[in-house]
Amino acid sequence: MSSIQQRAELQSQIWKIANDVRGSVDGWDFKQFVLGTLFYRFISENFSAHFETDDDTVVYADLPDSVITPDIKDDAIKTKGYFIYPSQLFVNVSNNANDNPNLNTDLAAIFQAIESSASGYPSELDIKGLFADFDTTSNRLGNTVKDKNTRLAAVLKGVAGLKFGNFHDNQIDLFGDAYEFLISNYAANAGKSGGEFFTPQHVSRLIAQLAMHKQTSVNKIYDPACGSGSLLLQAKKHFDAHIIEDGFWGQEINHTTYNLARMNMFLHNVNYDKFNMALGNTLLDPHFISDKPFDAIVSNPPYSVNWIGSDDPTLINDDRFAPAGVLAPKSKADFAFVLHALSYLSAKGRAAIVCFPGIFYRGGAEQKIRQYLIDNNFVETVISLAPNLFYGTTIAVNILVLSRHKTDNKTQFIDASELYKKETNNNILTDEHIDKIMEVFDTKADVDHFAKCIDNDAIAKNDYNLSVGPPYVESKDTREVIDITKLNAEIKTTVSKIDKLRTEIDAIIAEIEG
Repeated sequence: MSSIQQRAELQSQIWKIANDVRGSVDGWDFKQFVLGTLFYRFISENFSAHFETDDDTVVYADLPDSVITPDIKDDAIKTKGYFIYPSQLFVNVSNNANDNPNLNTDLAAIFQAIESSASGYPSELDIKGLFADFDTTSNRLGNTVKDKNTRLAAVLKGVAGLKFGNFHDNQIDLFGDAYEFLISNYAANAGKSGGEFFTPQHVSRLIAQLAMHKQTSVNKIYDPACGSGSLLLQAKKHFDAHIIEDGFWGQEINHTTYNLARMNMFLHNVNYDKFNMALGNTLLDPHFISDKPFDAIVSNPPYSVNWIGSDDPTLINDDRFAPAGVLAPKSKADFAFVLHALSYLSAKGRAAIVCFPGIFYRGGAEQKIRQYLIDNNFVETVISLAPNLFYGTTIAVNILVLSRHKTDNKTQFIDASELYKKETNNNILTDEHIDKIMEVFDTKADVDHFAKCIDNDAIAKNDYNLSVGPPYVESKDTREVIDITKLNAEIKTTVSKIDKLRTEIDAIIAEIEG
């Protein structure tokens, strides 16, 4: 069986578990239990592998907790960021799940112990609260303790039965892929509430490639509205690990999604010292100010959300927004995210940001911010994508690419709205589509009806409109070309045939009447 077939079979099994076990519980509500259990298994096997690597005779799960000395525990936490006793491992808990009347409280105690093991260590903030959404006492699992334990045992047994192979082989990718498969499926089935924090992998690939293009190394990569971390992890998946020197950084406002992002990092084998995730409002409480600049920034911020804007007069003096001289509208924070990203961008880096199309042509404050971006030559490319590429919305979004190291005074426009493949309920970008976009992004070549580089002076004369399309990229004329000479000849022949037919009909009628 090929690796693609194995992955497809594994994903099918995972989705079956997720649906079979949840019963009458809404899938979106139940996702934390399946995702949390998958994560619990991963960190258990990851931790066991740490102890078993140097000695084939050691099976960590079989050891008594009593053999763990304080020095052993201390060393493990400094390396892995957390500690799990043998009795707390997923394999041991799942093996006894059906016969444990205290399963739900035992699990709660284990999760608390794993989190608290990092207290006082550099990994404390990366581990704290990871299992906060895996509430083993939740009534969503059942009304009685017995009901809760039955459902928890079923989830544990289901995840235990998944064939990830030997941990030391390729299963790390399988764990991460399985996790993202679950997140994407939950997002696809949850409508806007689920899709708003998840960027589909095919779009993430394009964004990561735009931000990382031709960079032989980046100090670190940052997402100011990181959601579940899928955009950041695409950079890891498609570029050599050593290229990203200091790891992955992100901020997320939603607590549950923030936990997903941290779990996602671990599941893709990004150790705690290689990622830095913060919880909070990026626009009003930005983290990592002392850690900027970043050589690569990727983001799919929420579209047209409300923010305090001009109601807080101090914001106009904020280093992120002051250079533009105006704040994004209170009902449309899109450009606030753009300016935030620009202020965190290094002199050699790029930012690739998914944007709502309206911000590129509306007037008022948004026009003034566009003027600031164009007059200072920060906009490298604007790309229009096909509709229905994202979960929860059918709109055709744009990607804005910012750069501080442009060598000309032109802005590139790419109309990729015709590049898509219909798949299930959504459209997708194929590898061929992404390659076509990246090729013209790289060469900056003008391609009829697809790509055009425009002088910034011309954009200024067009009221700083940055919408992809006329007058920048002319739309293809799909009307049928008519050959008038040929058409007239055909009409003349047809008229002649009609006249002949009429003459024959008149003769027949005259013969009948005679």
